[in-house]
Amino acid sequence: MRRARPGAPPRGTAERALTSVEAGADFDETRARSEDRKTEPGTEPRESREVREVRAEQRPVSKLWHITLSVSGVESPLKEVRRGLEQLAHDHPFLLTSRYANDHAEIRYWEEARDLHDAAAVALRLWGEHRQTAKLPPWEIVGLEVIDRETYHQRIAEGYGPPPAAPVGVHPY
Repeated sequence: MRRARPGAPPRGTAERALTSVEAGADFDETRARSEDRKTEPGTEPRESREVREVRAEQRPVSKLWHITLSVSGVESPLKEVRRGLEQLAHDHPFLLTSRYANDHAEIRYWEEARDLHDAAAVALRLWGEHRQTAKLPPWEIVGLEVIDRETYHQRIAEGYGPPPAAPVGVHPY
């Protein structure tokens, strides 16, 4: 039980603001299905079935993108860089591998996104959003590569590009 004045916000929430989240693209579809169930079992209005089929065809399909993010900046102690990258790997569980030196690092991971633009946008926010929580060096993003899964595997099969991230984790250069 929380002890506070009636109407007082919980501790630590004075500066936080609540934001609303939209229901999502398939909300109406889910609601229509539940309304259809109220009708006779096994019968489904023809129009709603056709509408659902069109929506399913138009729904964007997400796919996997291989991300390589390169960051660089002023020199930082190697122990701090490693600790920050390990914390980033803990905070962002899809991180495959990180290589680092005292003035630059490379992070490789898979991202699920609808298209290249979404994958790149998420990747470009990764370093900045985790800089405080993971205590990462104040480096800037100096490179970004986003390729789809097929291209990644084609490069590996042809002997181009970096080898698969077999040594998962954080490693020095």
